[in-house]
Amino acid sequence: MNDIDNPAEKAKAKFDWVTQRYSCSLPAAFKELRTEVEEDIKTRNGLRPNNAPYEFSLADHDGGFKVFLKAKELQLSVTFELGEHAILVRDDKGMEMFAVTLSFNERGECQLNVNGEVRDYWQVRRMALEELMFRGY
Repeated sequence: MNDIDNPAEKAKAKFDWVTQRYSCSLPAAFKELRTEVEEDIKTRNGLRPNNAPYEFSLADHDGGFKVFLKAKELQLSVTFELGEHAILVRDDKGMEMFAVTLSFNERGECQLNVNGEVRDYWQVRRMALEELMFRGY
């Protein structure tokens, strides 16, 4: 049997790399991150004790979005911004925590990159939100 008769080889030959590469864009990754961060916030708020003096929320902000920790006398946040070449994550003081870039690998997969390391979406969310969501609460 030659390669052309092998279904796996046929599928590889028909791989639509142009569409896949097009979908590997910063706006698409940013939208996915926002959706997943919203779920993280719902989950974290659901884990609070009934009389918890703090709450997490999300709000759109200057073309990006902010995740807030609101407590009695405290309000902290992490901001996600869609930049021209990266998704920027900033702390409460506006200092860049890290930038997320994208790459399209040889297997046709879209990858998130932070500081030269390939990361999954959950890892990026953890890097951005762990301190905010678990700072003594």
